Amino acid sequence: MITGLELPLRDDLDLLLEELRLLLANIDVEVVAVSTQKKDRPDPAFLLGAGKVDELKILAHASEADLIVCNDLLTPIQLSNMRRKTDCEVWDRALVIMKIFERRAATAEAKLQVDLARCRYEMPHIRGLGKQMSNAGAGIGTRGPGETEFERHRRKLQARIVEASRKLEEMKKRRQGQRKQRRRSGIPTVALVGYTNSGKTTLLKRLSGDKKLYAADQLFATLDTAVRSVRLPSGKNILMADTVGFIRELPPELIAAFRTTLEEACQADMLLVVLDANDPDLTATYDVIQQTLDEIGAAALPRAVVLNKVDRSGLFRVDRIKAQLRRDGLPVCALSALTGEGVENLWGVFDWLAVRRS
Repeated sequence: MITGLELPLRDDLDLLLEELRLLLANIDVEVVAVSTQKKDRPDPAFLLGAGKVDELKILAHASEADLIVCNDLLTPIQLSNMRRKTDCEVWDRALVIMKIFERRAATAEAKLQVDLARCRYEMPHIRGLGKQMSNAGAGIGTRGPGETEFERHRRKLQARIVEASRKLEEMKKRRQGQRKQRRRSGIPTVALVGYTNSGKTTLLKRLSGDKKLYAADQLFATLDTAVRSVRLPSGKNILMADTVGFIRELPPELIAAFRTTLEEACQADMLLVVLDANDPDLTATYDVIQQTLDEIGAAALPRAVVLNKVDRSGLFRVDRIKAQLRRDGLPVCALSALTGEGVENLWGVFDWLAVRRS
């Protein structure tokens, strides 16, 4: 079952809970019940009120749920208290997203990034893992007879963080070298950014002709940056980089861990913001993208907007969205990366980029 807080400044709880349902579906977890509470502020001990947590325990038992997932980020104390009071396993939104990343990670770099994020997430939570964490012990591999399981676990997490950070730093240096070579070539780079499952990889696959790129109708199908050459009708080439998708309330640990990958967006000459034209809350989604770009230091880059998946939406809706976005002074084009419909509209966007660079 899933639960969330309706706070005074939060007007999108229904959207967040539906998104949480979709996230859980991606790791084969079925939602059997939903419970929310309206509060002025989160409860420091339980997130929800203590009485509400008692209700959750009853509802979980009645619906035969053995897992409670909170939409909000839980502190170590809240996590420990909720597990104890409900007799259920308890996750938060951040952990769900990380579990999806763990399932999707295929390359060595993606696996390192996910492991780094998971270690940073677990570090403050290990005191709440149970009484076994306070048991003292001795033996080979410990630092003395008084070392607790908590201390051993923390030391192992710290070692993993150091090692993963070291390896990712080496990969970062290699990426920087590759970017320097690309800049020396004078070929402009365009980074595809946007919400997860908006069709960025499908668009790169269409434009580059690389059929080996993996694209799927699922959240976070892409965790690695892919850079491909795209030949324009003028005969000139550009480089296009695919990036990991964004999502509402992306855990800060993941943003930090994937910073080396997201640097491809920061170092690009231009951003193509890919939006799903069928998104019922497209304006709010665009705001999330802008916020994430600001967090990674890419908000000031020139950009254009691509309304993707127009093969699934009506012309009236597409024209209305285009008019709305153009009021912000941004070039906007509508297309279907899947069918190829309207892809020629992109060439004008790249001409606009060439003028800005000249």
